[in-house]
Amino acid sequence: MDVARRSAWVVAAFAAALDFAAVVCAYGFVSLLTDVDVIASPEAGRLVGPAAIGASVAAVLLTLAHTLRRPDRMMPSVALSALWSWVAAVVVAAIGYAFATGTLTAAALFGLGFGIGWFGLLIPALAAVIASFAVLVARGRSTGMERPRWPWERDDEE
Repeated sequence: MDVARRSAWVVAAFAAALDFAAVVCAYGFVSLLTDVDVIASPEAGRLVGPAAIGASVAAVLLTLAHTLRRPDRMMPSVALSALWSWVAAVVVAAIGYAFATGTLTAAALFGLGFGIGWFGLLIPALAAVIASFAVLVARGRSTGMERPRWPWERDDEE
């Protein structure tokens, strides 16, 4: 695996971990402040929300790993990460609801309702912000930027 590809996967992995943490944090705060459940329908079960978040994080990981090989193209990376994370969350929420209830029409409506609600719109917003940071890091790494050093790692001559 060449250096640009390996670097893209490393940056994408850290960005996906940050995306997961940010989505969980934002869901917690929004749920706490608005006193609304993330998945309002009790028929959906307990796994629909975590599965949707997992799918959105996987979409961010795969999109960034593919697009960060060329960090000079920032907007496609950000836009694609936001779009695919939202699509993955909506599709997985609809599929999870379909498995829980067995009705396809209600599942499609549930998935779209989840996608246009506060919790569904947080996913692409956070993915876009985090993808922007990932692109900046990837650009810096591609131009030869070194990692920051701790004070005890620096040479005294600097």
